[in-house]
Amino acid sequence: MAENNVAKAGSPLDFSKKLLKDHTMLIILVVVMALFQVLQVVLKGSATMFTPSNITNIILQNSYVLILAAGMLLCILTGGNIDLSVGSVVCLVGAIGGKLIVDAKMPIVPAIIICLLVGLLIGAWHGAFIAYVHIPPFIVTLSGMLLWRGVALIVLDGLTISPFPQKYLNLFASYVPEVFMPDLLNASQAESLVGPATDQLKRIRLITTMIIAAVICVVMIAYSIKSRATKVKKGYEVTDKFSFILRLILIPVVVLLVCWQLGHHHGIPTVLVLIAAVVIFYSYYTQNTVPGRYLYAIGGNAKAAKLSGVNTDNVMMFAYTNMGFLSAVAALVCIARFNSAAPTAGQSYEMDAIGSCFIGGASAYGGTGTIGGAVIGAIFMGVLNNGMSILGIDMNWQQAVKGLVLLLAVIFDIVSKQRNKK
Repeated sequence: MAENNVAKAGSPLDFSKKLLKDHTMLIILVVVMALFQVLQVVLKGSATMFTPSNITNIILQNSYVLILAAGMLLCILTGGNIDLSVGSVVCLVGAIGGKLIVDAKMPIVPAIIICLLVGLLIGAWHGAFIAYVHIPPFIVTLSGMLLWRGVALIVLDGLTISPFPQKYLNLFASYVPEVFMPDLLNASQAESLVGPATDQLKRIRLITTMIIAAVICVVMIAYSIKSRATKVKKGYEVTDKFSFILRLILIPVVVLLVCWQLGHHHGIPTVLVLIAAVVIFYSYYTQNTVPGRYLYAIGGNAKAAKLSGVNTDNVMMFAYTNMGFLSAVAALVCIARFNSAAPTAGQSYEMDAIGSCFIGGASAYGGTGTIGGAVIGAIFMGVLNNGMSILGIDMNWQQAVKGLVLLLAVIFDIVSKQRNKK
């Protein structure tokens, strides 16, 4: 009987079901991108979904969502809590950045530090009321949404601040090759290059990008092998060898393909390096550290976690303080992308971040979700926006489709939990 169970667990059908269950959103993302590609060919006569420029555009357009989703997931893990103030915080920090960098001509590094500190203080303000006064997060962050938007409008006096100095834009709105070789790869100079100079420019961009991609893949493979070996040595549960090898092959292939596309445009955007750092840090924090696991414990059962010795108040304080910090990071990225600090900045950003987390597999009740899933959810939202815009679908319909997708994601989560209980 035991032999039959082992054989069944290792069967191709069982593996296919497990693969589908573990990577549902990733598979759906690929299917949706392929669908948009086909629709563009049928309706427009040509397709741009997988072109280098469009891949770069998707990354740049959704950079703020990817950053905010990482912080929002930590709040959601604590029990389905959310932060409604992130859009207003982005607007306020952007406004302060504009006043310091553009109007006051302050050096860039001190201005960035001040902006990050403002985000931390705002996050700590929310966290203190939520964690120690025990006011519901919805009320505190709803108040923050109104408060910080009003302060931002006062700081800006209803006006837009622009343009930002090129040195600042190079930090968040340029490309990796241009950072290291600005004289040759400056975008404005590149437009005037012809013939051999243009070919040399393209070669340098592609070679630099692929070298970085290769290094990333080697580090990723080495870390995965070491991590698996450590878990096996300690007797922890690990995935089967076939799944592990398949993942070791597929992920580097995807990284190389994406970087190949980026290399044929301008190279790797500097903001993508920042996003990668955020994703790697918070993935490690949530999955491999004790304080990170506390977030899941509170979301699973807050009373049991508290009785087990977890300081739930401090964990909640950290989650919302961290959200304020990442909102400030997103603000620095946004003002560089738009080259301005505007009173309308940050509108609906909180909804994009929340939607990304739930679409990426986070539970509406907390205790379930990963940074990787939130990233896939953010990319999925970006692909939806990009694909529908290319097809010329009205903005009102785009909002309706995104709302429906979010509802379906939450329904799927709830139905799955009910089935597991039965």
